[in-house]
Amino acid sequence: MYRAVTRNIEVTVTPRFLADRSSPDESYFFWAYTIDIANRGDETVQLKTRHWRITDANGKLQEVRGAGVVGEEPVLGPGKSYEYTSGVPLTTPSGFMAGSYGMITDAGEPFDIEIPAFSLDSNLTKRSLN
Repeated sequence: MYRAVTRNIEVTVTPRFLADRSSPDESYFFWAYTIDIANRGDETVQLKTRHWRITDANGKLQEVRGAGVVGEEPVLGPGKSYEYTSGVPLTTPSGFMAGSYGMITDAGEPFDIEIPAFSLDSNLTKRSLN
């Protein structure tokens, strides 16, 4: 599990490789990741945007920006949390992801929170692919 806290908002990430959704012979490797966002502060906040930096084992960077997460823009009151699961494919057997969420307070103040960098590992190597 990977963890970051920004402005009393805790983000934890648990990635897992999905061998049954991957095709190593076709250079297709798929991971699911579950993210829990917990409001440890005393103000209500809403997640409005996401920004991902996805890097494969060859150093190829892909950036993804968009509204909300999995089609939602959750509101988190004090002590509340929100969990979702999403996925990412790569053409290499490993890589990593990191990013940020764009948040806004009830008072209309925007701020960003960190999504901790996390490793995408399949336990597959070039040798095991041949």
